Amino acid sequence: MTQPPAPAGRSAHPVAGVVLAAGAGQRFGGPKALIELEGERLVDRAVRLLHSGGCDPIVVVSGAVSLVVDRALVVENSDWQTGMGSSLRRGLAAVPQQCAAAVIALVDQPYVGSEAVRRLISAHQAGATAAVVTYGGRRRNPVLLARSTWEDVCALAYGDVGARRYLEAHRGDVVEVPGDGTGDPRDIDTPADLPRR
Repeated sequence: MTQPPAPAGRSAHPVAGVVLAAGAGQRFGGPKALIELEGERLVDRAVRLLHSGGCDPIVVVSGAVSLVVDRALVVENSDWQTGMGSSLRRGLAAVPQQCAAAVIALVDQPYVGSEAVRRLISAHQAGATAAVVTYGGRRRNPVLLARSTWEDVCALAYGDVGARRYLEAHRGDVVEVPGDGTGDPRDIDTPADLPRR
C-alpha cells in the first residue's frame, strides 16, 4: 500500500524543533527562558520561530526553572548544570521516532528569523544530514541534524559544548546555509543586550 503524498511544504518525515532553555542565566541575573522581549518570553519566541519555520513537533529542554510552554513538549534536564551538552542529549532523546531530523535553537538568540529555519529544512530535504546557518560567512545557530547523526552528536556533546564538536569533526559533510538578511544571531547575555524602552 502506497503512502499518500505529504502536504505541500511538509516532508513525509517531519522535522522537529529543539529549544535549549535549561540555563540559569547567571550573567543575566536569572533564567533567560523567562526574559520578556516585546511582551513575549524568550522561550515562547523560540517555539514560535521553529513553528513558523516549519518544525513540528517542538521539544523544549528546561532545567534551572520549570517551564510550561504552549505548543511544545517540555522535558527537564536534571543535569542542566553540567552544560549545554546534556541538554542537547536530553532534547534529541525526546524527539518522536517519526521525525527524521531536528533543528536546534538556543533560547537566548531571539532575533533569528524563521526563514533561516526554512532554509535548513530545505537543505535536509535536498539530502543534507547536517546543516548550519551562516552569517557573514561564519557558522552560527540554528543547526539541523538528521537522526542518522544523533548517536555521534551525543557522544561528542558534553560540558558546555552542544553540536559544535560533531560539526567540526565532519566539516566536509556539513551544508552551510546563508542566513544573511533573514535575522540576527546575536545572543542576549546581559540586560544591556535588550532594547532600551
